[in-house]
Amino acid sequence: MSESVSTASSPAPAAAARSAWRAVDLALIAVFAALIAVLAAMPPIPVGTVGVPITLQTLGIALCGMVLGPWRGLAAAGLYVVLGLIGLPIFAGFNGGLGVLAGPSAGYLLSFPIFALACGFVAAFAVRRFAGGRLWLVLALGGLAASFLTNHPLGIVGMSINADLTLQQALFADMPFWPGDIVKNIVAAFLAVMVHRAFPQILRRR
Repeated sequence: MSESVSTASSPAPAAAARSAWRAVDLALIAVFAALIAVLAAMPPIPVGTVGVPITLQTLGIALCGMVLGPWRGLAAAGLYVVLGLIGLPIFAGFNGGLGVLAGPSAGYLLSFPIFALACGFVAAFAVRRFAGGRLWLVLALGGLAASFLTNHPLGIVGMSINADLTLQQALFADMPFWPGDIVKNIVAAFLAVMVHRAFPQILRRR
């Protein structure tokens, strides 16, 4: 009799645990979306004549993926972009609204969820296989590769379309962002290692 009661009652704690973790997921997604907005509020650094400044947004995007993993990172970056597009002034320079899609930064903004997703896949692979300095190196190099495969190509295409540049001209306009991206991915990887060291369960297999 006691076995049947125990068996019958066991799904309830499991369901409660799943529900609690989903609540934690939603909270983390919201917190990291807010973090990106805070970093975007830092004064941008004007670069060139195209009108795309250097900002700390991509530091937050990389950190989303490296800490939360692919899908929650995608959700956090996507939430940030959606909130900005519906009008909240949370993009660089306190901009917001659909009008930014006609500006030279459109490609960079639209790449954010994909960039976070790519960084998340790197983190999901690396966190379970490396530790310490090796984890930091893999995250930094993986984040940099993800940036050059997602953020920069879409940014170049966006500048080419909205700023009426050739792809070659847009590529040259993108180059000043490269040194900053190297630094931001190094910093994001360092911060992510610290988070994973303090909260080893934050990125766990579903």
